[in-house]
Amino acid sequence: MAVTVCLVEDDPEVRESCQALLNGAAGLCCPGAYGSAEEALEEIPALHPDVVLVDINLPGMNGVELVERLKARLPDLQILMLTLYERSDLIFNALRAGANGYLLKSTPSAELIRAVEQVHAGGAPMTMSVARKVIACFHHQDRLLSPVEELTPREREILEQLARGSYYREIGESLGISMATVRAHLHSVYKKLHVKSRAQAVIKYQDVRAGAG
Repeated sequence: MAVTVCLVEDDPEVRESCQALLNGAAGLCCPGAYGSAEEALEEIPALHPDVVLVDINLPGMNGVELVERLKARLPDLQILMLTLYERSDLIFNALRAGANGYLLKSTPSAELIRAVEQVHAGGAPMTMSVARKVIACFHHQDRLLSPVEELTPREREILEQLARGSYYREIGESLGISMATVRAHLHSVYKKLHVKSRAQAVIKYQDVRAGAG
């Protein structure tokens, strides 16, 4: 069964191009593409897609508020931010609202497709420049804010690789473990750090590491 992906993007040219890309990818289909958050909020719950790509800078209701409202209605929905902006406040606000990953619009088409597949499989894709910005923003934070000390060395290895932009398959290959084992470790991390998404787990871990430095 194809992975269904909806798109929320106010630029008609970008919206049409991205929808065509998704519909042309093996195993994916895009049944809905919307130019505003209000339209998306009205239509998406009825479609029950697997993944939604959301721009942040939308007319009217912004993308962060849309994420929060969609997550309230569809808790299992996987949401990827797809935006021009690398501003730290926007990144963190989107992730705190429940976004599962954050990509820049400059992301190559093949990587975008892989990111959709990864987030559907339970991953937390982030453009590497975004991951670096996340890390940099926590340089002066108090390391006591998070129970990272509870993480095992293997769990820390996996979070390090996620922050560098690695995919589950790549992490598994580099560590000599299966993707199922990678997911199992991340579920453990998820519980220990008391976070709502894998992306938040990466942020919280990097928060503590930066504070320790």
